[in-house]
Amino acid sequence: MNKIHALRLALVSGLTVAGGSAMATVPAAVDTALTGMATDGATVAGLVLVAVIAIVALKFIRKAF
Repeated sequence: MNKIHALRLALVSGLTVAGGSAMATVPAAVDTALTGMATDGATVAGLVLVAVIAIVALKFIRKAF
């Protein structure tokens, strides 16, 4: 059991080191695009939240009458 555990640990360590060395710099245009996408995503999520709250409120009001 300990031998298998040691082999798994060695494999994970090797993959982590190999993955870390494969990092590259990201161009500024990509960074700007991702920032813009994050802003748009937050806007859409906010609109969906407002729509869900409105639907629940309408159901609540309808049930009251």
